[in-house]
Amino acid sequence: MRALVQRVSHASVTIDGEVHGKIGQGFLVLLGITDGDTEDDAVYLADKTVKMRVFTDENDKMNLSLLDIGGGMLVVSQFTLYADCRKGRRPSFVNAAAPAEADRLYEYFQQSVKNAGVAKVEHGKFGASMQVELLNNGPVTIMLDTDEIMPKK
Repeated sequence: MRALVQRVSHASVTIDGEVHGKIGQGFLVLLGITDGDTEDDAVYLADKTVKMRVFTDENDKMNLSLLDIGGGMLVVSQFTLYADCRKGRRPSFVNAAAPAEADRLYEYFQQSVKNAGVAKVEHGKFGASMQVELLNNGPVTIMLDTDEIMPKK
């Protein structure tokens, strides 16, 4: 499971001309799911994300988490995070999970974020054509991949 996490001053997702999800200060998370991802991946990634200390404290040091600042999270499904661009000019997406399983884990990730204590969790619509608007604060953009950061069993 991959999450492209962007620290934002605000972010929104619009579908068919209507705002579907909107947050103020917090994280915009583009979430990609691959074959073999599990609920354990979703829980681990949610916990890692909400506790990641990238918001500035009173000394202007990145020392506070999303929970510390009471920020929101906007989660947008992003199968293109599993694009394979090694051959040709058109990316392959064979590494992205099947839609039904990806949607289930996308929802599970959002619930895991709520369970971790984030009060405002907004989202896009799985499989929809969306327009995402954000003001990246910093800019701070971090890629998290459970294949790399999650302890192996």
